[in-house]
Amino acid sequence: MAPGSGQSLAAAVSEATAILRDAGVPSPRVDAELLAEHLLGIGLGRLRAMMLGDTPAPEGYAELVAERARRIPLQHITGVAHFRYLELAVGPGVFIPRPETESVVQLVIDYVKGMAHPRIVDLGTGSGAIAGSIAHEVPGAEVHAVEFSPFAHAWAEKNLAPLGVQLVLGDLRDALPELNGTFDVVISNPPYIPSEAIPNEPEVALHDPPEALYGGGADGMELPTAAAASAARLLVPGGYFVMEHAEVQSGWIAKMMKRTGAWTEITTHQDLNGKERATSAVLAGPHHE
Repeated sequence: MAPGSGQSLAAAVSEATAILRDAGVPSPRVDAELLAEHLLGIGLGRLRAMMLGDTPAPEGYAELVAERARRIPLQHITGVAHFRYLELAVGPGVFIPRPETESVVQLVIDYVKGMAHPRIVDLGTGSGAIAGSIAHEVPGAEVHAVEFSPFAHAWAEKNLAPLGVQLVLGDLRDALPELNGTFDVVISNPPYIPSEAIPNEPEVALHDPPEALYGGGADGMELPTAAAASAARLLVPGGYFVMEHAEVQSGWIAKMMKRTGAWTEITTHQDLNGKERATSAVLAGPHHE
C-alpha cells in the first residue's frame, strides 16, 4: 500500500520512512516528515503533534515520497532550501546550498562586526544563499552578488531582490571591473570539484547543475584560482577574502595564494565536521599584476 492512501498520518510517515530508507536516502525519517509538512503547510512541531492523533495523511503524499525515493532532491520537490535564517526558492538549474557553507558565511559576519557600512561581494552566488544571509544579518552592509548561469541567476534574483542585494549576471573571472579596489570583503563558494570526481550522491551527481560543481581542470582548481585573482582585484588594500573549497584542496589553495604575493594572514578554517572547508586571507597592499 502506498503511504497515504487511507492511512493515518503517523502510519503514512512511518511507511514513507521505510521506503526512503530502502532507496538509500540519507535522512529518511526527516525527509518523510518534511514532505508531509510541505503538503500540510504547518511546521514540523505541529506535524509531530498531529502524528500523535488519528489525523489522516495528506492527499498526494505517496507521489511525493515516490519522487524522493527516486533521489530527486527534497528541495526540488518542496521548492525551498533552508540556509541560516533564510528560506530560499530553489529548483532545477541551481545548486542546492549546503549546511557546511553556513560556517563560511559566519567568518564574514564576524569579520565585519563593528564596521558601519561594509561593502561585500559574493562571487558565484548560485541561489543567493551567501549574499542573502549577509544582507539579512549585517544591517548597513552594501552587498553585491555575481552569478554566471542564467538559470541560477533567475533563482538568485527571486531570493535577493527583497533583501536589497545588487545582483549581476556575469563571470566571476572578470565581473564588476568598475568596482575594482572598492570592496571590504569578497566571499566565494566557487565550483571546485575535480573533473574526474563524480559526486557519490545521486541528488548531487544528477540534479545539481554541472557548472556549479566542477572547478575546471583535472584538479578542479581553475575557478578557485580565478576567484582569488578577482578578489585581489576587487578588494581595498587590507580587505578580507574567504573562499570555500574541498578539504583536499586546502594546502594547494594556501600555497597558490602565498605564491601570488598578494595575500597575508592566509588561514585555513574547519567546518563543524572538522573538515578543512575554507581559506581566508587579507590583501597585502596595492595589487599589481
